[in-house]
Amino acid sequence: MRNVVDLKDVLFRRGNKEILTNIDWTIEKKEHWAILGLNGSGKTSLLNIISAHQFPTEGEVHVLGNRFGETNLPELRKEIGFVSSSLERFTQMFQHETVERVIISGKFASFGLYEHPSPADWERADELLHDFRLSYVKGKPINLLSEGEKRRILIARALMNKPRMLIMDEPCSGLDLLSREQFLHTLKVVTKNDCHLVYVTHHVEELMEDITHVLLLKEGSIVASGKKKDVMTDDLLTETYNVPVKIRWDEGRPYVSIKKSEPIRTDSEGIQMFT
Repeated sequence: MRNVVDLKDVLFRRGNKEILTNIDWTIEKKEHWAILGLNGSGKTSLLNIISAHQFPTEGEVHVLGNRFGETNLPELRKEIGFVSSSLERFTQMFQHETVERVIISGKFASFGLYEHPSPADWERADELLHDFRLSYVKGKPINLLSEGEKRRILIARALMNKPRMLIMDEPCSGLDLLSREQFLHTLKVVTKNDCHLVYVTHHVEELMEDITHVLLLKEGSIVASGKKKDVMTDDLLTETYNVPVKIRWDEGRPYVSIKKSEPIRTDSEGIQMFT
């Protein structure tokens, strides 16, 4: 496998509307990416493609060395983990399952454990609980955990099958400050497991040092992509978000603020915008 993801001239159309246009994007080995953009910028469609759940309308897609159109996509999906705040509703399906059984269910891609785990599976679950600093919840039903603890259990579940890529779609949504920071500091567990991270968020301060590269999307097109420090600039983020921003760095993490002194303009539809 030369590259983790390789998209060339990708276009995705829904009906008569182009959602993604002229997408050229490569994720190389040892790189961990964030995707930033406003709602409606095409982030979800891009995730659906690289997670092997959607074919592009046009263009060439390689994921984990597999070319779309020449590979079994259901088999490819087994090598890709996915974690989203929207998966919280599925924890209800586990009801009173213990956290170990929830984690092990990730090996079988089932919501509920219907297979017979091997001794190695139980050992793997214990290792993941330790890595995510959750050994103290071992044996507890998942419905007794805090929201932050549940999110970390969902990552552990996604890593149970040792995926080569893990996609995280706004995983910190709804978490309080403490739970968010505890969550973010466990991202090293993902990279330690030789897994490539693709992280989507609306909050740039979530881009920990583990994130090496950033892709900026606007209205279905790439504004910029590359190393984090090269892409996270005032000008490029202002263009991406239609708001004049200023970026600052603290211990390897970016923080953004609005340049409120800038005048407001009106776009073609009469909506007020910063300039």
